[in-house]
Amino acid sequence: MNFADPITSDLEQSRTRILEVAERYFRRIGYHKTSVADIASELGMSRANIYRFFPSKTAINSSVCGLVVKEVAEIALEIARSDASASKKLADLLTAIHRHSARTLVEDRPIHQLLVAATDGSWATLNAHNDHILAILKALVREGQQAGEFKVGDADEAAHSIVTAFLPFSHPVLVEQRVQEGEAAAVSVHAQIRFIMKALGTEDRETSG
Repeated sequence: MNFADPITSDLEQSRTRILEVAERYFRRIGYHKTSVADIASELGMSRANIYRFFPSKTAINSSVCGLVVKEVAEIALEIARSDASASKKLADLLTAIHRHSARTLVEDRPIHQLLVAATDGSWATLNAHNDHILAILKALVREGQQAGEFKVGDADEAAHSIVTAFLPFSHPVLVEQRVQEGEAAAVSVHAQIRFIMKALGTEDRETSG
């Protein structure tokens, strides 16, 4: 019978509490204005104690970023595991990624700024997230191939091409430019998804919504 190591459990709880407080501060005043001293004070800890769990403020920034994008990955997985066709799932997944980015920009700008920094700095947690989304896309393309929906030779290459083609609607800086276009942005998203579907060799009659 396996029992959790109480020391390990306590350490994980402390890490979780630190990140929860950091995320609250990030959402309220921004990651760049939040100091380790702010986080420590909120938790009744010393800064030295915070550094027992995270070697630097940069490490905290990266970890909070990981928590933020985890929500996107969970949405993507839920869509990928649904009973819809591969074409419908791919369209829904791309739409969800864009909507999350646009909503974060409009409703949670401090977190949007964190994601911009993570993208510009190629933070490890964001890179891991991007690899995860790419893996989901590869699986969807293979599923579409097997079902006869997608007519492409190399699923991995096709997935990479999808990421590149959809970059204007997923990259936080480019999304900001798109959102400024207003209603035209939604039209552009649907047009790009139709373009991707045609490149995969399928029609988009099942993908609109």
